[in-house]
Amino acid sequence: MSLAPGMVVMFRIVILQILATVIVAAAAMLLGGENAALSAVVGGAACFVPNGLFALRLALSAKRPQGASVATFFVGEFVKLGSTVALLALIAWAYKDVVWLAMVIAIIAALKSYLVALLLRW
Repeated sequence: MSLAPGMVVMFRIVILQILATVIVAAAAMLLGGENAALSAVVGGAACFVPNGLFALRLALSAKRPQGASVATFFVGEFVKLGSTVALLALIAWAYKDVVWLAMVIAIIAALKSYLVALLLRW
């Protein structure tokens, strides 16, 4: 399956988001222990999982004969943002030992990973 260059960039950004989450989680483990590392992982995952599913959805719809529509993009973006907020709310509700600083730093790192992609000119 060959992907359009734009789709390849989207998947690379998801990989960068995962990498940023792992780096923040490793630092959180060293500085704050297991709960901090787990908080970083779930915070980053709340960002990269919906983004990865959005990229996959766009890649699959781009393979159709008529291609991906603008509506597909906007609905997908809306679902992605809603999913991220819902996952973060679920984490806050279900994970009582969350280390907020580690989670917020992982979220910021995951969401700003596209800047690394721009610097690397992907």
